[in-house]
Amino acid sequence: MRPRPSKRRLLALLALTALVAGAALLARPAFHLARTVSHDTGARAPLPPGFTDDASRLNQTKVAEIWRPEGAATDLERELAALLARARADGLRVSVAGARHTMGGHTIYPGGIVVDMSGWNGMRLDEARGILKVGAGALWSDVIPYLDARGMSVAVMQSNNSFSIGGSISVNCHGWQYDRPPIASTVESFRLMLADGSVVRCSRSENAELFSLALGGYGLFGIILDAELRVVPNERYRLVRRVVPIDDSLATLDEMIESLPGAQMVYARMSIVPERLFDEVILNAFVRDAEGGIPALNEGSMAELQRAVFRGSAESDYGKELRWKAETQLQPLVAGSVASRNQLLNEGVEVFENRSADSTDILHEYFVPRRRAAGFVGAMRSIIGSHRPNLMNVTVRGVNRDDDTFLRYADEDMIAFVMLFVQRKTFEGEAEMEALTQELVEAALAHEGRHYLPYRLHATPEQFARAYPQAREFFALKRKYDPEGLFQNGFSLRYGAPASSRLRDEREPDRPGSNP
Repeated sequence: MRPRPSKRRLLALLALTALVAGAALLARPAFHLARTVSHDTGARAPLPPGFTDDASRLNQTKVAEIWRPEGAATDLERELAALLARARADGLRVSVAGARHTMGGHTIYPGGIVVDMSGWNGMRLDEARGILKVGAGALWSDVIPYLDARGMSVAVMQSNNSFSIGGSISVNCHGWQYDRPPIASTVESFRLMLADGSVVRCSRSENAELFSLALGGYGLFGIILDAELRVVPNERYRLVRRVVPIDDSLATLDEMIESLPGAQMVYARMSIVPERLFDEVILNAFVRDAEGGIPALNEGSMAELQRAVFRGSAESDYGKELRWKAETQLQPLVAGSVASRNQLLNEGVEVFENRSADSTDILHEYFVPRRRAAGFVGAMRSIIGSHRPNLMNVTVRGVNRDDDTFLRYADEDMIAFVMLFVQRKTFEGEAEMEALTQELVEAALAHEGRHYLPYRLHATPEQFARAYPQAREFFALKRKYDPEGLFQNGFSLRYGAPASSRLRDEREPDRPGSNP
């Protein structure tokens, strides 16, 4: 008869078995992440002298000059006016750039002058009025620590801090601040330098037409010098999360909001695992939490791991599955459930950006009324399933009706679908993305929606006109305020010219993506 193993030996055997099983379970994800890190590029290649580009890395263009402001405010305005006078005299066009996070040549005109406002970043807080006066070239990463030290926070901005204030206003950004319109609703006023070098103050009561046009005007009406923005108190928030089937998502979100008074920041993330595309949704709601002090602002300690998991999802379906498991099961345990408002806003796109020489990350965004959201998701699933692009992310947010901007995308309360794709930097990759985009734009139009304009200019002029019926008047007013057409960029070249004059001249760039 074989002797029975002792209890100690049995426990040791069970522990060894668990260790081997655990090691086996961890081996593949560990290898996958290690491989991702080993193949990751440290930094993007620099541009050749005399060239500029944007976040797409598909619009590398030779320009006559890149002008950057230096010195005091009075010097800036005088020198900038002189620059515009020189551009007019020399027959050069002017484009305006900040952090260059648009993707369709919105900050570029071939052979023109780029006014780079990135160094113009002074700021001052009027605590009594709750107004921040800030230079257009300041980044949100400058603004957030400044406000944090004074107990305040940004009212509306994008989900990352890498963008400039002037750029955010010029594209009329929105974020995941709950129950809020786009950023235009927080702009009290701004100063705008016109094509003739004069400076005007624009607000809802002063130069109101220009105020409406330049908000979301893509730099076509002048150069925003500085702006007054309404700010809000910094607060302590507690995270509440649910992972639910897509069909239950809106009803569950309504229940969460109703049971969680004080919801301040809300977003959802859809599953991109190919075999279960859009089947599940993570719902995230941050609510006011008075059970402690406001956590200090910090840089974050897990950026490298976050990047490895995110970039690893670009490489394989397994990576997408691993990332979904990490987001639904691991992230809530690691990240914690309490954060300050400022901490939630204080994350840069650099943590996740694509640095490869062979591919680039391309954003899409579509807005549809809530009553048409389910139908649009069905169309989106079908289109993406047909094209099988390398989809990295779909984030869902709400954005309230915009009553301030002329070229508005939210003429009623909308659901926003923000998509991120990896695109090969080849002509074939560009052609595939263009076809995908036009189908998604058509689906949005069919569901009473529209596409967001700061990204690739793949929507046809006819689709653009249907999505933005006010565009004809927008460009007519552009000619009123800028009769010589001094301020131009890729967006105005694509959509601003009358149909009869859309033939290229020697100055018009090749279609976006012709320099992959």
